[in-house]
Amino acid sequence: MPARKEGLILGIETSCDETSTAVVRGGDEVRSLIISSQADLHARYGGVVPELASRAHLEALLPAVEEAMHEAGVGYGDLDGVAVTHGPGLIGALLVGLTAAKAISFALDIPLLAVNHLEAHIYANFLHFPELEPPLVAFVVSGGHTLLVHMPAHRSYRVLGETLDDAAGEAYDKVARFLGLGYPGGPVIDRLSRQGDPHAVPFPRALMHDGTYNFSLSGLKTAVINHVRKLRERGEDVPVEDIAASFQAAVVEVQVHKVTRAAREVGVSRVILAGGVAANRYLREKLEEALKGKAIGLYYPPLELCADNAAMVAALGWRLLKDGELSPLDVDAAAVLPLGSGLGRMTGNSK
Repeated sequence: MPARKEGLILGIETSCDETSTAVVRGGDEVRSLIISSQADLHARYGGVVPELASRAHLEALLPAVEEAMHEAGVGYGDLDGVAVTHGPGLIGALLVGLTAAKAISFALDIPLLAVNHLEAHIYANFLHFPELEPPLVAFVVSGGHTLLVHMPAHRSYRVLGETLDDAAGEAYDKVARFLGLGYPGGPVIDRLSRQGDPHAVPFPRALMHDGTYNFSLSGLKTAVINHVRKLRERGEDVPVEDIAASFQAAVVEVQVHKVTRAAREVGVSRVILAGGVAANRYLREKLEEALKGKAIGLYYPPLELCADNAAMVAALGWRLLKDGELSPLDVDAAAVLPLGSGLGRMTGNSK
């Protein structure tokens, strides 16, 4: 079924710890966006508890769907499709959203559009910048993923590099938990680092000059923990602001070096940031500074579109509908789903 240019898509996102729904028209007009965060629920555990996340999604999803429809000022009969994240993510959490989307698709006899979560993060940029076009390099950084991708055309991806161990957001959370800063770690470390000295502690820059586009943060995380333990064993004060700033500088310096080198070597004039860590102030500033000197533009979505959200899911769903890439009602949730995977597509053009 071809999508009308003004096609109206209901989006559903439940891959981790945000229950989100949205209504998007034409792939770039956000009519409504609802995000219900579970951060407070998981904070006491220092990270996401999958079972609790699934239960919270069950309670929040249907009211969130109703709220998104009401805020958009549309009825169910106006929808041209329902888009939903089917991977990657926590299986139990994914199943909540996927089951609801299947029920809506079946009841209304409208297309089901199963979306790759990582691809949706990339398309949050096209949602906010409709004029943006490939070729470009995309840097996807979130709690569970770190990917550096060459995107020569829409829906076409070549992974240049990825994390070999901890994702950026995961490393931030672990360091924050050890320092007693709570969950999630990214925002609090970014905030505290503004008051600290990024050169106070010479933490390692893993794989900085290894010639690849891969990343590794496990050793850095261990270095931070060992440094703090030694200070405590000697009875010295722990300068949290300086440690946060030095840790963040070590993470970002490697990221900026590799992203900038990739853009230059691939030969693109545009770089996009995607994922929750794309909201990091220090990363944005340092990357923008490095790219500007090489006449390369940097794009990143507003904060609400960096976090897991259903607007990006609906926007990508509209593109799938437009390209005739529909999903069957027996499509499965997938904990692991490579970028560009065609899992769950009944028809369409593999690019």
